[in-house]
Formats: sequence, C-alpha cells, structure tokens
Amino acid sequence: MAIKIKILSEQLSNKIAAGEVVERPASVVKELIENSLDAEANDIIVETEIGGKRLIKVSDNGFGMSKEDALLALERHATSKIADDNDLFNISTLGFRGEALPSTASVSRFTIASRERGSIEGTEIYAEGGKIRDVKAFGMAEGSIITVRNLFFNTPARLKFMKSNETESGHIGDVLTRLALSRPDIRFTWINDGKTVFKLLPGDMLNRASNLLGVKNAGKLFNIEFKDGDIEIYGLLSAPEISRSTSGGFYTYINGRFIRDKIVQHALMQGYKNVMEKGRYPVVLLFINLPSSEVDVNVHPTKHEVRFREQGRVHAAIQNAIESVLRKSPWLSEKEPLFTPLKPSEPSISKIESVKDALLKYSGVPKKPSMFNFPQPSQLPVREEKPVPSEPFSLPKNEIKEEAGYFSSLQIIGQFRSAYIICQDNDDLILIDQHAAHERVVFQELKSSFSKNSIEKQGLLFPETLELSHGEVALLKEFSEELDNIGFELEDFGGNTWILKAVPRILSNGEYLKALKDILEELGGAGSSGLFKEKVDDILATVACHSVVRGSHPLSASEIKHLFARMDSTDFASGCPHGRPVISKITLREIEKMFKRV
Repeated sequence: MAIKIKILSEQLSNKIAAGEVVERPASVVKELIENSLDAEANDIIVETEIGGKRLIKVSDNGFGMSKEDALLALERHATSKIADDNDLFNISTLGFRGEALPSTASVSRFTIASRERGSIEGTEIYAEGGKIRDVKAFGMAEGSIITVRNLFFNTPARLKFMKSNETESGHIGDVLTRLALSRPDIRFTWINDGKTVFKLLPGDMLNRASNLLGVKNAGKLFNIEFKDGDIEIYGLLSAPEISRSTSGGFYTYINGRFIRDKIVQHALMQGYKNVMEKGRYPVVLLFINLPSSEVDVNVHPTKHEVRFREQGRVHAAIQNAIESVLRKSPWLSEKEPLFTPLKPSEPSISKIESVKDALLKYSGVPKKPSMFNFPQPSQLPVREEKPVPSEPFSLPKNEIKEEAGYFSSLQIIGQFRSAYIICQDNDDLILIDQHAAHERVVFQELKSSFSKNSIEKQGLLFPETLELSHGEVALLKEFSEELDNIGFELEDFGGNTWILKAVPRILSNGEYLKALKDILEELGGAGSSGLFKEKVDDILATVACHSVVRGSHPLSASEIKHLFARMDSTDFASGCPHGRPVISKITLREIEKMFKRV
C-alpha cells in the first residue's frame, strides 16, 4: 500500500509559515522593527517602495550579529531570545519564535547585512526564495541592514491578493505609528518612494503623540498614571469630543507590545461609559505593564492577542485607571470662562440682558422648552415662515410638491420633550421621532443627488488644516475622486497634512470634520475603489447623521409642516438609515384598552 502522508520540505514549510507571519508588507516591517528594538537600537530607518511590494529596507544601529549568528537566524525556529519551556512563560522581548526572518526570506529576494559591536567587519547574506545564494564579508557600521525585495515573487497567488500601493503604504504607516508611539525615546525615519514621510526625534510621549496623532488631538490628550499592586498603567486619554466611529484610535500596549485584546477594549469603554456618546470611541494611548508571567503572548502568530492569568483583575485596574482621570473632567479646566468681568467702559449687564431678551423674542426660540410644545391653532393654517439656511428643518432649494401626502395630511397636536412630534390620523395617534425622520429625509435626498452627481459643495471661507494618520492619508489618495463626488474638496499640503477647502453644503453648518473622519473609517473596509459602491449608503448615512440636529429641538408649526412635506416628497421608509424606527402608531382601540373602556 502506497504511503499517503509525506513530510513537507523545509522550503514549503517556510512558505506555509509565511502565510501566518507575513500577511502583507506591513507584517514584514513590524517583524523587522521589533527585531531592531530587541537589538537595543535607538536609530531605525525604514525605506519602502510601491507599498513595500518592491522594497522594504530596515536599517538600525543595534548590537548586530556575527557571521555564524546571521546564518543561523535564517533557519526556522532559531532564536536568541528563549532557550527552554520556562522562558516561554516569561517573555520580555517583542520577538521570540524565530520564524520572521526565514518566513520572509522564503517569499522574497532577501539580504541581511550585519556587523556585531566590536567586530572589524560585517557579513552580508543573500537568499532567494529561501535558498542562500551568497555569503561574503561586508564593510558597514555597527548594526543590521535587512533588505526585502520583490515580496511574494514566487507565490503569485499571494501577490494577487495585495491591495493598491496606497493602501499597503497606509498599513505600513499604521504599523510604524504603533511602534513609534510605544518607544518615544527612539529616532524613527520613514522614507516611502524616495520621499521622507516623517523623521521622529527622541522625545516624550506627548510630543510623539503630537507628531503622529495630530497637533489638534494632542491638545485634548490627558495624562494617566495608575498603579494597582504589580499592575502599572500610564499613557494618554482623549477628551470625549475627540472620538471616532470605530476603535481605530485605540493604541494599547502590554509590556511594550501593541495588542488588540477584547478584555482591554471592553475595560476602556466601561471607563468612558458615562461620558462618551454611544457608538463613539475615544483616542487612547495606554501602556499596561505587569509581570511577564501573568500574561501569555504566545497565542497567535501575529502576537496581537494575549491571554491574562487574572483577566478580571486586569479589567478592573484598567477601568479604574480610566475613571480616575475622567472623574476630574480635565477638559473642562482647559476651557475659558463663559463670562469675563466687564470693564467700566463696557455696557452694563442689565443692558446686555435686555438685548439678549430682545434677540430671543426676535428669533422665536423659547428660553426653557417645556415638556409639550403646542402650536397655536391660528398658526397651523395661516403662519408661514421663510426657511432660514441655519435652521435644521429648512426647505431645500428645489421646491417641494404641493399636493398633500400622508404626512402632510396629519393633524399636528404638538411636541413631546422637544424630540417627538405628536399627530392625529383619524382615530389613530401618531408619534414621529423628528431626528430619525429628518435623517431619513436627508439620506434619501443625498442618495438622489449622488446618483445624479449633483451633491452641492460649500466652499469654506477659512479652509481647515487636517492632521491625519498614515492610513487616512492612503485612503484620501485612493478615494479622492469619490470623496469629491460626495462634496469634500481636499488638497495635499505635504506629509500627513491636508487642506479641506469645501464640504457638502448640507454639512456646512454641522460637524463636517467628524463626518469626514467617520467616512474615512467606513472607507477603510472598502478595500478598493471598485468596492466603493457597496459603501455608498453607509457613507451617505454618515453625512446625513452629522447634518441633522440631535437631541431636543423645539419646532414651530411651519417647521413641522416643512419636515412633513419633505417626508412626502422622498421615497420615505419607516426607519432611519441606521435602522431605528421613525414612526409609531397607537390605535384608538389600544388607547381605550389602556383606560379599560373596552
């Protein structure tokens, strides 16, 4: 009988291992830099070309390797960082498996040059597809230079699944950002396609965060220092207004290693529970140090997942650390006082108050909206106010159909809590969530305009300067045409700085910066321009959500009628773009049952 089970060759084993360790060019960059950090380097230079697919070169001034060590480093499971079983549960280095170099060498044209400290010369080894082709003496400074060319040249199926150059460069930028944030004491330089993207000098954590997360964000980051026994937590937390629609702003580290752990993320959100809007995520730079014996990092080949020995204790420590800072509301102390003492030459307080009262009467905004807002009977058929662009429920430029539809035919009773419109439809009581209804209307109108390439832009009088992450910059470059079609006009200002010159008209008085950030995070999952159409509805829903007024908002009778007219003039649905119901009906019989009349 023929033997069916075979032992795989070393070359094939390395290619299989590369499928786990080397997911994309960014994975190679991560592994090589972690090796440089383990080698005690304090100056690391990264060079990439066409998203790392043509070239990845990492140079450092670490302690280097001898010729014998360099040759052994290309053997699978060869490492200087662990020696026995006990070491596996007390890992203090970033790398330890001994898989990164042989796995990378098996799917690239790989060169390693290294000179050990105190040695008079270095060694250069060239390997192609996992086979060593040349070994020679090499003159160089102390440290290591690893060059990876033509990644996946011998595995075309893997190469086919690579994303665009901009996307892959964005992933490399994200990896470099995580590593640079973890070690602000080290000089990092990144050169992409011949241009220096950043050159980070050694400094403190806040300066490093300022350079990589944007100057505006750094001004809203607050220090955290907390200790619970042998668990030490420190870092930076953002104010609630600095938020994102995904957890992409979480930079969490266990003993200096970047991780994405559900326990840690849950503890973070629990800490922000009472100050962060639901569905929003903060920007957090959090370092958690604990004995290496209390955490297992040998869970996944990418080493992004960990397992805690006492996860409940770690969770409680993180949550308490977050709450200890947020409890003080440090962002409030940064604000200027609402009122400053008046100088003798300035008008008196009473005069200012009288002018203020006159303006309030003129604008028709109630000082303290009551639980019920009832329109006057005479206002319903007669009063007509001209729409003002700043009002949330103003009419669009195009005229609304005059024939009364379902919503326009409803008899308006009033508002409840300035958030829900109460109407009557024959024997039925109708409740309408005005925010969800307005959001649905705007979404439908945007969808119609987008299909006709006619979303109106509004130029900004003072263009906004945006400091973006490398991943966001990559997305802007890849989806620039699509973003322009939505109404966002952006211009590259160099590095990670962009200028926002125009926004969708419907967002001109709203949160267009937050909307743009959320849209970029939506696009992060699109992958390519060809898949943009699949994300259009989500993106337009994001724009619609940021353009409407949230929470309680008193409406006049004419504003309610304008809203109903727009609801009738669009392909209205019973839910908002995010799935929340817009309208609820209570029949007369149901009401009579409540009061035991039937």
